[in-house]
This record gives sequence, C-alpha cells and structure tokens, in this order.
Amino acid sequence: MKDSAVNSSQGLVLITGGVRSGKSSFAEKLALESGKQVIYLATARVEDEEMRERVTLHQSRRPEEVITVEEPLNPHTVLKKIESRESLVIMDCLTLLITNRMLGHLDRQGAVREGEDIFADEELIAAAADHTCEYVREFTAAAVNCPADILVVTNEVGMGVVPNFPVARAFRDLSGRANQVLAAAADQVWMVICGIPQRIK
Repeated sequence: MKDSAVNSSQGLVLITGGVRSGKSSFAEKLALESGKQVIYLATARVEDEEMRERVTLHQSRRPEEVITVEEPLNPHTVLKKIESRESLVIMDCLTLLITNRMLGHLDRQGAVREGEDIFADEELIAAAADHTCEYVREFTAAAVNCPADILVVTNEVGMGVVPNFPVARAFRDLSGRANQVLAAAADQVWMVICGIPQRIK
C-alpha cells in the first residue's frame, strides 16, 4: 500500500490522536478526496448540551451527499449490509462506541449511578470491559470483511493523568486494548497531533 495520505486502496484505516487534534477533519478529508460514496457512521449519543454542540459541529462540516447513519451500539450490522466497493465509511468514533457498550453492560448488571459517578465491584467492571473488547473484535472482523473502505476514528486516552475511579481506570485500559485490536487488523494507522497527521503503519 502506498504511503500517500490520499489512497484509492485505503482498506481499513485507524485514525487516532488526542481530543481536538484534528482526527475527524483528517478522516473527512481522506473520505471526500476518495471520490467514493461516503457513509458517516456516528456512534455518539446526544445526552447533554455539550455533546449536542459537538455533534452539530461535525454535522456542519459534512457535504449534503454524505449519508449519515446513527448506530451507537451495533455498527457492525451497518457494515454487513454494504455491498459496494465504491463506498467509504467513516466511523466516528470507536471511543464513544466502547463507552456506550461498557456503560450499557454495567447498567444491565446492576451498577449504581449517582450523577456522573458509577459504582460497581471490580469483577463486574472487569467483565464489562472484557465483554466490550469482545465486541470490538466482532466489529473489526466485520470491517475487514466489508468491501467498502473503512476509516475508524479513535482517541488516545491513556497519555494523561491516572483516573481516580475504578470504572474510569478500566475504561482507560479498555480504550488501549480496543485501539490495539483495530490497529493490528488495519491496513493503515495514522496519528494526528496538533492537526498534523503522521502515518505510523
């Protein structure tokens, strides 16, 4: 595979970086320059005003011809329906997907929420993380087998301070594990720093 930023044979591409690093803008640039039908696979859930503003910002950048599909829990089902090699999917983002699935598992197993705090024993937290990571493997398999190009946006969340709470620490570790699963299967991996993309695979 060629080492250029714009590649007509992109395959599965993982794009990672910090918050507001330019990851999504880079993914959108690759997608629009591909000349393919772009499908924006959104995993965000709008549950507060801050998330609403972020979603609105992303939506404002998309051309009218981009197809948006919202699927916060099971994006692999969307990939399995795609049959055309002339399609390109941006999934934005993996971090929100694993958030949705991990919290959903904790809720179903009886974790207690008090405001933004979540309380559960260590075994339950570990099980939720393992369950979520297993789904990431399922999603990755669907992405590898999909005829369309797939650009997956994710976050590097483990480069800052150690979180105070067990759930947050488990989520930080899960994010790293999930990124590694995607990166191992990806044809390309890019890291975006200060708006500057660097290919690392």
